[in-house]
Amino acid sequence: MGSRRDFIEKITVTALSAPILFNSTSLFATSDEVYEGPMLRVAIMGLGSYGTRVAKAMKTCKRAKLVGVISGTPSKIVDWQATYNIPKKNCYNYDNFDEIKNNPDIDAVYVITPNALHHDQVIRVAKAGKHAICEKPMAINAKDGEEMIKACNDANVKLLVGYRMHFEPNTLEVIRMRKAGEFGDIKFFQGQSGFKIGDPTQWRLNKELAGGGSMMDIGIYSINGARYMVGEEPIWVTAQETKTDPVKFKEGVDETIQFQMGFPSGAVASCLSTYAVSHLDRFYLNGIDGFAEMQPSTGYGPIKGRTHKGPLTEPIVTHQTVQMDEMAKIILENKKPEVPVDGNEAVKDLKIIDAIYEAIKTGKKVML
Repeated sequence: MGSRRDFIEKITVTALSAPILFNSTSLFATSDEVYEGPMLRVAIMGLGSYGTRVAKAMKTCKRAKLVGVISGTPSKIVDWQATYNIPKKNCYNYDNFDEIKNNPDIDAVYVITPNALHHDQVIRVAKAGKHAICEKPMAINAKDGEEMIKACNDANVKLLVGYRMHFEPNTLEVIRMRKAGEFGDIKFFQGQSGFKIGDPTQWRLNKELAGGGSMMDIGIYSINGARYMVGEEPIWVTAQETKTDPVKFKEGVDETIQFQMGFPSGAVASCLSTYAVSHLDRFYLNGIDGFAEMQPSTGYGPIKGRTHKGPLTEPIVTHQTVQMDEMAKIILENKKPEVPVDGNEAVKDLKIIDAIYEAIKTGKKVML
């Protein structure tokens, strides 16, 4: 298993093949509404496995359309042109994509490249006058993230981040229940995010490209999940790192991190991020009056779970289709999402990641 994308896809296939508590006719269901309004015209930067997943999902979008590509591999551009009917004038490489500023047919660029490249690429997109959508983690540290936000603000363009779970129906139902007080005072959250990573030469195990290891790749799901499940921002973190294979996981590339967070209300979170153990994709939220358990909690779908009131039965959707349609509403209609997906939201996660690495280095509790 080579990457988080592979892991999440495998979790998806496993979940789909197992007995599940929903009507199969609702699988990846979409609304029958006819939409005749403006379309968000998107170019994808980075034509790897996840870029391909997003492109396929956009085929059924109502408000967003794939119109361009940016890649350093000419053969991929040719393939995508044929597959997605992309005109040559909307195709760019990493050296010349600043020229999109002169292309009125592109509204936004979705940056899906290795983590360490996001900072410079998003800033270039902003300077070209285009809205930026960036995969998570938005950057490799909070400082870089804040610079990206400033560049987009200065250019008067929006900066959104690929938090697809913020639009997932079962996730939103748990958030609704928490806001309605159905769990009572929240006391505890547990997040488990991990898989056994494969190819040791991949960019996710290269600190210069990834900015870290499992925490930057899969652990961010538990960080972000804790925040939207508990409904508060943490005020402290502690963390411990375990490394069993220093050859594969070189200096600065974490294999396994256990971390804890404390919240203003007194609620606590206990989380695990790992590249060494497979089949970890679970969230658990506990309040004085009830609980929610989600497993899989962040895979591509279906998200499954239960609360003290019974199974979660919200419609199953293609996450990236819903994400792109909702982001079109945010960009074109200034819609406010239930859970933020902007650059400020991403920097909150990055500040926590920075603090986790500091806690590991110092062995002390780090205040946020």
